[in-house]
Amino acid sequence: MKRHDARELVLQALFAIDLGKNDHRMILDSLCREKDVDENSWEFCRYIVEGVIERQAVIDRLIQKYAVQWELTRMAGVDRNILRLALFEILFSYDVPEAVATNEAIELSKSFGSQESFRFINGILGNILKDLPAIKRAVEHSCNE
Repeated sequence: MKRHDARELVLQALFAIDLGKNDHRMILDSLCREKDVDENSWEFCRYIVEGVIERQAVIDRLIQKYAVQWELTRMAGVDRNILRLALFEILFSYDVPEAVATNEAIELSKSFGSQESFRFINGILGNILKDLPAIKRAVEHSCNE
């Protein structure tokens, strides 16, 4: 399974978790079995889903700060979870370049979001990337406390 396909699966899991507040392991396992995902892809998906959940408070604060005039809870669920996925990869997954995570988020938004989702997501991620060095320092500092 290609990483893009794995990210689609991660997005589906994050959306289901967000929507129903269900157990993330159960949802991810069900999706991976349904898609007959190989072990490496399953591990990649698990890493991202668990990472997003573990760091969701930090990620959500960042989204809220940069989503000017948008409440996180009023944002489309697909958009919110695409942003969570992208920001986890940008901030905490050191083997994924920021440009790749951003491009993947935009592609996911074109496939799963509304007609305006890709502009919305690109705008937020673009503004975050402008401030990325300071954001990474702040995140590292808050994680070390």
